[in-house]
Amino acid sequence: MYHQITHNKRASLLVIVLFIVFWLAAGALVGLVFGGGGTGVVSGAILFGLLAILGVLYSYFLGGWTVLSVSGAQPADPTQYAQLHNIVEALAIGDGLPKPAVYVIDDPSPNAFATGRNPQHAAVTVTTGLLQTMDREELEGVLAHEMSHIKNLDVRLILIVSTLVAMAGLIGSFAFRSTYLMRGGRNSGQLVLVLLAVGAVFTVVGFIVGPLMQFALSRQRESLADASGVELTRNPAGLLSALKKIAQNDQPLKTYNHATAAMFIDDPLEHHEHWYNHLWSTHPPIQERIAALEAILEAKST
Repeated sequence: MYHQITHNKRASLLVIVLFIVFWLAAGALVGLVFGGGGTGVVSGAILFGLLAILGVLYSYFLGGWTVLSVSGAQPADPTQYAQLHNIVEALAIGDGLPKPAVYVIDDPSPNAFATGRNPQHAAVTVTTGLLQTMDREELEGVLAHEMSHIKNLDVRLILIVSTLVAMAGLIGSFAFRSTYLMRGGRNSGQLVLVLLAVGAVFTVVGFIVGPLMQFALSRQRESLADASGVELTRNPAGLLSALKKIAQNDQPLKTYNHATAAMFIDDPLEHHEHWYNHLWSTHPPIQERIAALEAILEAKST
């Protein structure tokens, strides 16, 4: 477990460094396209490097708030959701962690996720559909899975990657849209070329490189969180039953985002029948996870 935490810390640092390096390269490319020669390349690299650092700082300190906001999550009232708070608090004590903030999304699709930069600044979120579908034992299994993500620092790594991927996608989209506003103006040719270059670079990051990174980082961590959650509750039956119910769900989340899909216990994109949603799946097939838990349960009963 401690090896995984150390690995995630190193991976987070590597992602940040690669992100800054990529932005430096993108800035240099833009400076070259703009025609500034060596000075333009250096100026572009410096400008984009500063933007990258700002992006990293934003993702680290405000990324969790952003994810909760775009997901439509609201603080879970301690009175209305007393059982939810009690389970989270008990699991936090059992795992030796501070109790994370607890949020609820008003959505009939059963799902949950955890986010935050560290255990001291973390949150767990569940949908109303999950609360309505699961009994206490199953809910405990799902929440133990999410608490494992917090303890293993998966939340920090996926938060940084997801936020930066979303930013890249937004920048690429904004750059392409801006080219339409620049057409027809005086001396707009060079600026349009710059915007096209920026749009192309960040679209590749936002929709190809970024999802590939999420794919590589998330699949193994979901299986590890399943096992860690079972270790915490000492009861594989709860999470096993919960995943079986989730597997039967055919109702997608009302609000979902390609950048944040990797955070959920069940990939919300798998319930959308567009073929491209399955290309970069960030989760192992849920039937494989169920089979693994069944093997744990069988081994425990013998």
